[in-house]
Amino acid sequence: MTGFLVVAAVQGLAIFVDEVFFHRKRGLPKWERISHPIDTMTVILCLLYLVFMPRTPTTETIYYVMVGVSSILVTKDEWEHRKFCTAEEMWLHAVLFLMHPLVLLTAMTGWGSSPEVLLMVSAGIFCFLAYQIVYWGFLEPKLRQHRQNAHYSHQNQDELYEYFSE
Repeated sequence: MTGFLVVAAVQGLAIFVDEVFFHRKRGLPKWERISHPIDTMTVILCLLYLVFMPRTPTTETIYYVMVGVSSILVTKDEWEHRKFCTAEEMWLHAVLFLMHPLVLLTAMTGWGSSPEVLLMVSAGIFCFLAYQIVYWGFLEPKLRQHRQNAHYSHQNQDELYEYFSE
């Protein structure tokens, strides 16, 4: 279980860096605002599966399929990311893609023996999911609009005409 907590912490730190240093700097287009919470939900579903399902050969196979689907799903945005992201952010995404299946596979060490740890990690990830939905879905668009309005309110009509005519 210690291995799971270590790789989960490393992935969490990498996601934090991606969020704070890259997403906030460039902003997220609508497709990313929708897509990233979906990725987060797949991780929560995998971990909760380990908590609530008994370990059998069949449930293990289902879990491996879930891990595979989740691991492939998180790469879906890279076709678009290449247009918007810096090389540093793309490298960080590569690290996250390596960590994603590692976290989900090491989580299996707690299957049946440490459901409380899996639930606590799931709760933390759920908090991040709530942040993604609230911040990027509701707060950030209003903050962006407010900044834009404040910027233009300091301009006089001639400056605005010149700015938009170029």
